[in-house]
Amino acid sequence: MQKYHALCLALLGLSGAAALAQSSPPENKPSEFGLGVAVLQFPAYRGSDQSSTLLLPVPYIDYRGDFFKADREGVRASLFDSQRAELSISVSGSPPTQSDGITLRKGMSDLKPSLELGPQLNILLSDPGDKTLKLKLRIPLRQGITLQSKPQNVGLTFSPHLNLDIVNPWGLSQTNLGFIVGPIFTSKKQNDYFYTVTAADATAQRSAYQAGSGYAGSQFLVSLSRRVGNVWVGSYLRYDNLRGAVFADSPLVATRHYVTAGVAASYIFKNF
Repeated sequence: MQKYHALCLALLGLSGAAALAQSSPPENKPSEFGLGVAVLQFPAYRGSDQSSTLLLPVPYIDYRGDFFKADREGVRASLFDSQRAELSISVSGSPPTQSDGITLRKGMSDLKPSLELGPQLNILLSDPGDKTLKLKLRIPLRQGITLQSKPQNVGLTFSPHLNLDIVNPWGLSQTNLGFIVGPIFTSKKQNDYFYTVTAADATAQRSAYQAGSGYAGSQFLVSLSRRVGNVWVGSYLRYDNLRGAVFADSPLVATRHYVTAGVAASYIFKNF
């Protein structure tokens, strides 16, 4: 089982790195590779009031091949590309959660680490010639599976959002200020996995509950990063609001809004 946990933590590190990363440099610059560390704080699951803080090694990857790309948009394969639109593959993941360590889930099955994979359409809404401000509509649809010997389907996540990048704000070179805002929608299977309480798991303090599909809250993220020589540093702050979510009344939801954060630093040592 440890190999699946390690893989999930690696995916979490990549997801954190994508949130922290700067905008992609111009296409005529060489691709780059580096290595660093990130400190990420995150809840046991969305709606939990218990969180963990991890120190993780994370790669700094800025690769701009004709098909495969890796930069602040994440790790992806470009299936279609134009001046205004790009169809790519989106990857995300969630860490394992030991239920006995979570008050509201005590006695329930552990949450396995998961991998989410699916297509993402990126639509540029701002002027393509403007190199200092980029506004995109990003539309990812991901299928989730657990990372274990017999993977389990954990449903779909659909999270369309606006992504605004401001390059060199306040006159600071090699700096990026980013904002992300948008709703999240999840399938019944996904919400079942995280928020349903079966009759067998019900207790005097935890009533049975059946989760449905639909609106799963909204997110707002702000990130700031800067490159100085071969050193890159970045940070992000994310606010999640679960008010109105279809699972908001689940006894496993302890809070309907929370903040998570992360900070990272990398040394870039390879151009190719």
